[in-house]
Amino acid sequence: MKITREQALHGAKAFSDYFDRFKSIADYMRDQKLNAVSDMPVGLPGMGPELDLFNDYDMHPEDMNIEVHRMKQGLWDNYLSIITSHSNMVSVPGKELRLGVLEKNTNKWLGFIRLGSPVINMKPRNQLLDCVFTQDAKTARSFNQTTVMGFSIVPSQPFGFNTLGGKLLAAICCSHHVREMMNKKYPGMNVCLFETTSLYGSSKSSSQYDGMKPFLRFKGLTDSNFLPLMHGKPYEDLKDYMEGAVGGPVVPEDASSRKLKMSTKIQALIKASLDGEDLKRYNDTIKNALNLTEKKRYYASSYGFSNFVDVVTGKTDKLVPDKENYDKHHLENVIKWWRKKASNRYVSLKNDKRLRKELEVWTGDKEIDIIR
Repeated sequence: MKITREQALHGAKAFSDYFDRFKSIADYMRDQKLNAVSDMPVGLPGMGPELDLFNDYDMHPEDMNIEVHRMKQGLWDNYLSIITSHSNMVSVPGKELRLGVLEKNTNKWLGFIRLGSPVINMKPRNQLLDCVFTQDAKTARSFNQTTVMGFSIVPSQPFGFNTLGGKLLAAICCSHHVREMMNKKYPGMNVCLFETTSLYGSSKSSSQYDGMKPFLRFKGLTDSNFLPLMHGKPYEDLKDYMEGAVGGPVVPEDASSRKLKMSTKIQALIKASLDGEDLKRYNDTIKNALNLTEKKRYYASSYGFSNFVDVVTGKTDKLVPDKENYDKHHLENVIKWWRKKASNRYVSLKNDKRLRKELEVWTGDKEIDIIR
């Protein structure tokens, strides 16, 4: 599969026009989100999904009655799309569990969680387990049966700001209640490792996952040597152009992670067809785009099992509870831990008259902090 120099120059210009606009990951994420918002259906006044989000900003955390519910994908996607600063992946390969956290007194949603199959490779996880789980079939099978990743952990705002809502949702992910929900949905699973990463790396000096021991512990920084994806019309135009150039699909129609593979293949086709100054300019564009990415903080939870590493790596299938921490992971204890922290935060903000009392949703007509 080859393209001509002229076709490669067209593709290189498309990459340059797209990525050279961004000076930081925040610029890229905002553009990505606003493109997604522009495609969202507009609800009738007074009838949008935002009406179901928590808005009793005078309610003290001690008075909140918190429940965790499984949610259907369509409903969950609608809520997440209006509160999250990243673009929501509607089609998710592998295992998945979508949850909503409800404040029962008001019957309003506090936030949303999506758990799923972990990504293939991650440096700090390899160091934690002292192995790469794909090293053999047995280890890979055991890892997939015992490990779950938090891809979306998003509180509604300003609930998240006022009462540490992100910590509540993250702690719920580390509860036995959620672990058992995953085991029940997928028979044969024996979950004992939860992992997640901060949405941003060096753009923020801290993460909502900091200060969460014993539930979550920081385990290191991920690598960041990958190119951000193009989105929206620029991506569709480039894809169509390249498929016309090669006379058919650039990658198979049924390929998993097709957009990622499509982008990688197009980059390779362009690079293979350029030389000299043209290749240098293209490589500079790709280098600048790579600089948009950041090393992210990696966090892990053992759910209070002392031998989770041996279970994840397949050395045994018998979990051993840690006497000091296992019971702390029961849902009621997780919520109790959060209430204390949230109450201190809430009272402090209230005394300083810094409580936020305006619901923050992405509608395209207001500025929202892309990095919280």
